[in-house]
Amino acid sequence: MKLYDDPRSGNGYKVRLLLALLGEQYQYIPIDILRGDSRTDEFLQKNLNGRIPLLELDNGSFLPESNAILYYLAQGSKYWPTGCFEQAQVVQWLCFEQYSHEPNIATPRFWLTIKGMDDTPFNHELLAQKQKAGNQALAVMDEHLRSRQFFVGERYTIADIALYAYTHEADEGGFDLALYPAVVAWLKRVSEQPGHITTEHRNTA
Repeated sequence: MKLYDDPRSGNGYKVRLLLALLGEQYQYIPIDILRGDSRTDEFLQKNLNGRIPLLELDNGSFLPESNAILYYLAQGSKYWPTGCFEQAQVVQWLCFEQYSHEPNIATPRFWLTIKGMDDTPFNHELLAQKQKAGNQALAVMDEHLRSRQFFVGERYTIADIALYAYTHEADEGGFDLALYPAVVAWLKRVSEQPGHITTEHRNTA
């Protein structure tokens, strides 16, 4: 397998984390999105949407979208439940991550830490809007985790992997995680899972 990814991407980190947990070997191909690497003709032939991460399978097929990749890789593993209802709950949290969480937590991190924001009133207003929505998402997670160890079925699944990626670096987007003690405790549990890797690690072939 080959993984096309920007090392700074939380979406790419989700995939790298699951690949490490599964013990899968793969070729890592760095893509610099700020330099436009994902918009070249060569890359667009692999993914018309011009986004990373992108997984290339051994048969030459390409699979984009981080949560779709998580779903594919997790099949038959302990990170994907066997019961239909718990499977649906995992999908529920994957949708929450992409619609309510990632756009509002990852975006401020990208602006502030990766790209650097221009010091203009418009950008600060937009940042405040994103941070408000991001805090709402964190509050939902905190409430859910007050009586649970993990998001679904009291065990570690790709729902946790998807949500962990940008949550554990939310401070880089101006979020105060100390306001969400259940989330902080959950982050610690995730980081203590056997086979866990940090964002810098790449378990490549």
